[in-house]
Order: sequence, then structure tokens, then C-alpha cells
Amino acid sequence: MFGLDPTTTTFLIYIIGMIAIGFFAYRFTNNLSDYILGGRRLGSFVTGLSAGASDMSGWLLMGLPGAVYASGLIEGWIAIGLTVGAYLNWLFVAGRLRMHTEYNQNALTLPEYFHHRFGDNTKILKIVSATIILFFFAIYCASGVVAGARLFENLFGVPYATALWYGALATIVYTFIGGFLAVSWTDTIQASLMLFALFLTPLFVLFQLGGVEATQQVIAEAGAAAQRDFTDLFTGTTVIGLLSLSAWGLGYFGQPHILARFMAADSVKSIPNARRISMTWMIICLIGAVGIGFFGQAYFFAHQEHANIVNANHEQVFIELSKLLFNPWIAGVLLSAILAAVMSTLSCQLLICSSAITEDFYKGLIRPNASQKELVWIGRAMVLAIAVLAIFFAQDPNSKVLGLVSYAWAGFGCAFGPVVILSLFWKRMNAAGAMAGMVTGAVVVVFWNKLVPDSGIYEMIPGFISALIVIICVSLVTSAPSQEVVAVFEKAQKAYNDEMKK
Repeated sequence: MFGLDPTTTTFLIYIIGMIAIGFFAYRFTNNLSDYILGGRRLGSFVTGLSAGASDMSGWLLMGLPGAVYASGLIEGWIAIGLTVGAYLNWLFVAGRLRMHTEYNQNALTLPEYFHHRFGDNTKILKIVSATIILFFFAIYCASGVVAGARLFENLFGVPYATALWYGALATIVYTFIGGFLAVSWTDTIQASLMLFALFLTPLFVLFQLGGVEATQQVIAEAGAAAQRDFTDLFTGTTVIGLLSLSAWGLGYFGQPHILARFMAADSVKSIPNARRISMTWMIICLIGAVGIGFFGQAYFFAHQEHANIVNANHEQVFIELSKLLFNPWIAGVLLSAILAAVMSTLSCQLLICSSAITEDFYKGLIRPNASQKELVWIGRAMVLAIAVLAIFFAQDPNSKVLGLVSYAWAGFGCAFGPVVILSLFWKRMNAAGAMAGMVTGAVVVVFWNKLVPDSGIYEMIPGFISALIVIICVSLVTSAPSQEVVAVFEKAQKAYNDEMKK
């Protein structure tokens, strides 16, 4: 179906390489712990890059550049909020969560951690949290499928409905086969590829436009034509608007696919170095993504003959720049970065959904005595099932990557973020508070725009604050956690402090 042109050849080589890693990782996947968390043996380099790559999905190369292209540097506040949130997540959550999940009966998933951390003998907390994961990840996975479909649709001219399957197939294959190790190893390669693309592309746009001064002049002309200043970080928005953009950073504390990387680190002592690696990678990538959208405004204003596709869909700006500015072989490598971004996040999300069903529903409620081999194959089957569901949700050809990510990001941030933070710092928190906060955060995100339409407030803000207040209030007015639960909390805290002192 595809001709053997340089771009196609590059894509095929890349996809085959990722699948080969999946088969290699298969040899190291012997039980459910290996399949879900890689046996908790990731070093700092893989942990850092894998956390970044699993975080920065197709929205990094499509959604964020598209938003900046459409609105200017004001959208850069998303990047600022994400940078602050990610750093705080690494600093205050990563090491503690790694230690607490180990002390809470070596919990492999967030629902399992909540179940043991709060001594929930009814298993209701595990079921509710696993259900929230499946609901919001179905939407989040759909965003990755949409990004991949847009790439295949643009490059190969295939219909959107067909492109959905092409974009998801390679990811499904290596996740199905290799599990967490395959996902983490490929994430490391994909993170490097994304860094290369996001660093190189803005520089080439500047070069094509004649340098910084010439580019500034074109951007000024583009802004005048649009009757706005694309360079101003404050023009055209309100305090609420700026807070809403910056509030993306709050979401980090509740993202299961990122928190799983912390849980999989080989030790707490690996975390500081992983943090430095991940944050350096992240900052460079975010600057590059903002630069692509910002300088892309200038390029397509100066080359109106090439602007039709981007003006119709702003999220195509990186794809079009890569095709127009680079040799086809280099363009193939750069565009593989979009596929890398999609594959790295989608694979991790599929795995988290699979682990929620396998560990928290199948093993927890249906077959507690299931063998490790059976659980691994159930996990693989669930990868396929969730992938098909995500493709179904992505059927609408008018879907926007950033819109889908924004909704799912807020859902996880509000449902799990306050629960995770307080579970690591406040021993008085109990199961009732966790349940109430989790449900409150999810419900506020789902219904905020229906109850308060056109508020201009990102649902992350009311959802996060509401969940935090509810957790504290409900925990204080209900029974204190048992002495056994408090004792485990104190042991985990002491072990964490002792590790950090070494």
C-alpha cells in the first residue's frame, strides 16, 4: 500500500526496531510483576527518560505546537505549569511512593497501593480507583490513537478510519509481547528521538527565515495581520485564564502511567539522578515544542502557499514543517518522533489499564489463586481489549489531541493527585477520606463544564481543590486508621528518610 520512499522506509525500520525490542523483553517477562513493573529493576537513566516519554504523548509534537501556532506564546503557560508540576512530583512524590508501595505488600498498581495503604478490607477502594483508571485512560489512549492516525493520514493519504489502525498496531504488538520492560526500553529510545526532533526543527525554521531578527519581523507582521501580539505572554487572557493554563502542572501528582515509573525504580537512591535526567529532557522538549508553534507562525505567514493544511488543522504544524524543510530521509526520522511520542505514552497507558483489570479485578475479585503465567496472558489480552476500545473512542475525525488529553489529564490529576500526596505525608488520612476525595475529584471534572458552562476555568482547579478539602474533612470526622496501617506508614517513612541520608 505504501511506496518505498525514504520516509516510508524510515518508518518501517523504526517500527520493526520497536517490535524487536518487544520480543527481546519477552525473554525477561516471567511473572506479573515483570509484566506490570519490570520487576522493579529500572535504573535512573531508564526511569528518568521513560517517565518523560510516557508523559509527553503526541500532544507534545502536535497539540502544544498547534495551540501556540493558533494563539501565540500565551499557550506557553502550559509548558511553565507542567515544568513546575513535574519537578515537584519528582521531588516530593517519586521516592516516597517507591518506598510506600514496597512496604504496602509490594503493591504493583495504584489501586492495590490504596487498598493496602488505607487497610480497606472491603476492596471497594480498589474497585472504584481501578474503574476511574479505565474510564479516563480510555479517553487518554484515544488521544494517542488520534495523533497516530493524523500522522499516517497526512503522510500516506489513507482514510482516517484506516489510519487509526495503522497508528495503533505497532504499539499494541510490542506492548502485548514485552510488557513493562519493552515499554520502558523503547521509551528510552523514543525519548532520544523526540529530543532530536524538537531541538532541530525550530533551529531550521529560524535558518530558513534568515535568522532571529528576520523571524521577529515576520512574527510582528503576522500578529499585525491577525490584530494581536503573538509574542506577549499576557495579552488576550485573564488571571483565571493564566491560572487555568498553569494548572496543568497539578495533574502530575495523579497520573498512573507516570507514577508507575517511580514505583518501578530499582531503589529510592536512583530517584534524584532520574529527576535530573528527566527534567533536563523535559525542559528542552517543551521549549522545542513551543518554538515549533511560535516560529511556525512566521514560516507559514511568509509561505502562504504551504499554509492551507496547517490553517485547517493547527496540530499539523510540526508534520508540515518537517516535510517542507528537510531531506526526505531526515524528515522520516523527525516524523518518526511523532510516532515515538504516541507509542511511548499509548503503550504505557495500555499497560496501566491492563494491570488494573488483571491485578485489581481479575486476580482481586475473580481468581485470587491464578498462576503467574495465567495473569500475564490475561494482562496481554486486556492490552488488546483496551486498544480496541481506544480506537472506538477515536472514531470522530474531528477529534483534537490536546482536547482529549486535557480532559483525561484533569480527571487523573483530580481523582488521584490529592489522594497520592496526602497518603504519603499524612498518617491520619483514612479509607473513607480517600474514597470521598477520589470520587469528588472525578465527578467535578466530569460535570464542571456542564454545571458552570463558559466559566473559562480549567476543571483541574475546582476538581483538585474540592478533592483536597473533602479528603481532609472526611478523614477528620470518621474513624482514625488502625494502628497496623499507621505502623506501616511510619516504617515506610523511616525507611525513606534512612535511604536519603545514605
